[in-house]
Amino acid sequence: MADTATPTAPVTLAAPLDDPRVVRAVELLWREADLLDRKEYVAWNELYAEDGIYVIPLDADADADDFDDTLNMVYDDARMRAMRVARLTEGYAIAAVDSARTARTVSRLVPVEVTDDSVSLRAAQVLVAYKRGRHQLWAGDVDFTVRLGAERSADRIVRKVVRLVDAEDAVPAAGFLL
Repeated sequence: MADTATPTAPVTLAAPLDDPRVVRAVELLWREADLLDRKEYVAWNELYAEDGIYVIPLDADADADDFDDTLNMVYDDARMRAMRVARLTEGYAIAAVDSARTARTVSRLVPVEVTDDSVSLRAAQVLVAYKRGRHQLWAGDVDFTVRLGAERSADRIVRKVVRLVDAEDAVPAAGFLL
């Protein structure tokens, strides 16, 4: 029987990976991963724009970007990020005191939209967390939007959406940020 599937159009990148704007965005995302693995949460939060959001939706398959009207594991604006950082860094919080050690990889970076002011990328993130003699694996697709500043040091994350591959399952409590 002949294959009747309609051929799909080849994927066209918004810009090549060596485009200087894309390189800047990728460097920022890798810096974010490094800060999170080193538990430098205050510096991590400073990578975000004041209007930036950090979201982990419950439905990984949903294409919805209207996070205000959907249920999310995490939906942090600047105020909520600051509160989350305070819980992880100040006083006694079980999430901070007994937090896991993590090592994450951000890879499979695909430029989706590139302008002179911003870069949107799709990526894969795999995180291994080690706590109390056990390893946990967290994996997901991540959508990032980076606002480019006049200099690299002014680049900021405006949007990070982590769609966990197992978001619909029971997800254990994490004493770390994804």
